[in-house]
Amino acid sequence: MLAHRAFAHLQRVMPRRVSRVLRSLGTAFLTPFYFARTTGHFRSSLASKALDVSGAPIPWYTYPAIELLRNKSFRGRRVLEFGAGQSTLWWSQRAEHVTSFEADPEWYEYVLPQLPQNTLLHLVDNQLSDFEHLVPSSERFDVIVIDGLGRLTAATKSRHLLAPGGVFLLDNSEGYWGPEGTYPVVDLFRECGYARVDFYGFSPGNSLQHCTSLFFRDSCFLFEAEDHPVSLGTLGRYQA
Repeated sequence: MLAHRAFAHLQRVMPRRVSRVLRSLGTAFLTPFYFARTTGHFRSSLASKALDVSGAPIPWYTYPAIELLRNKSFRGRRVLEFGAGQSTLWWSQRAEHVTSFEADPEWYEYVLPQLPQNTLLHLVDNQLSDFEHLVPSSERFDVIVIDGLGRLTAATKSRHLLAPGGVFLLDNSEGYWGPEGTYPVVDLFRECGYARVDFYGFSPGNSLQHCTSLFFRDSCFLFEAEDHPVSLGTLGRYQA
């Protein structure tokens, strides 16, 4: 990075105390800009939608959760999603099949024409009254995303549909989604024997941090560790 080379040069030509102060100030002011630029956060903020640095759709999860997911293979995997949008477009480029549910008619009409053939989008009410008629009880999904509609209802109705080794993804998991001070969705998964991993952080286009949580039981294909850590020191790291 140009800034690192500049600081290295300053250390050679200036007194150490002065170069250290300049480096500290540079780090303090440049890091937020670098984060916003390389993650697409700046672009997402201007567009009011979740985008990577190239303008391609990404999920509205926290960046640490996105970073985990984007480095995993979803070839042959099936995804069930409650709450359609940028994430639906993102999943459709990675998974074998995506089934998504949306309750906002206007948003449904906006998203529907953008979807490829491997993605099925249903317009439903918030309480998923027609869910059992639209998804056979025999179906199984490797990833079940709960990021909209009635979250507790979605979790309750889909908990038997998770494939062995699969994972539930609950976005905004720090939200109550029930009476204030209670966490019924989190409690439901806990009572069902699921382990939980929380990913706190910023998300595309948002100024406040929140939490995206993964729930799994016994084992999860996301944590098989068959891949390797990747370098994040390059521009455009959130591109597909």
